Amino acid sequence: MGKLTVVALRAVLLVLLAGSVFVQTVMVPLVAIDMRQLDADLAYLRVPFLVITVLGAVTAQVVLVCVWRLVTMVGHGTVFSPAAFRYVHVVIGAMVAAGLLVVALGALLAPGEAVPPGLVLLIGGCAVAVMGVALVVLVLRMLLGQAVARDVEAAWLRGELAEVI
Repeated sequence: MGKLTVVALRAVLLVLLAGSVFVQTVMVPLVAIDMRQLDADLAYLRVPFLVITVLGAVTAQVVLVCVWRLVTMVGHGTVFSPAAFRYVHVVIGAMVAAGLLVVALGALLAPGEAVPPGLVLLIGGCAVAVMGVALVVLVLRMLLGQAVARDVEAAWLRGELAEVI
C-alpha cells in the first residue's frame, strides 16, 4: 500500500471518527430534546432509540480504531502477523454488534402504527447488510490466516535454504 493511499485512508478515518463523536456529543442531545415532544403513546421509544444510536456510534468508532491500527501495521510491514488477528476479531465483533443494534431498532419500531411497515423492512435489510459485511470480514480474516501461514512457511524455507547454502 502506497504512502498516499495510507494518508488518504487515515484522513477518511479521522473524518469518520470526528463525525461519530459529533453525533454522540451534539446530535444525540439535540434529538433527545426534540423527542420530548413525541406523543405520549410514542414516548417509550425515546430512551431505547437514543441508546441504540449512541451504541451504534461506539461500534463504528471501534471499527475505525481497529482499521487505523491495521493500516499502521501495513505501514510497518507487520500486518501478516498473529497480532493482526486481534484487530480483525474486534472488527467482526463490532460489526455483529452493530447488526444486532439495527435488528433491535427494527424490533423497537415494528409494533404499532408509528412507523410504516416498509421502513421496518428496510431496517431489516440494513441489518442483513451489516451482518453480511461481518461475514465478508470473516472471510478476509481466513485469507489473512492463510497469508500468515504462508509467511511463516516462507521464513522457514528461507532458513532451510540458508543452512544449505
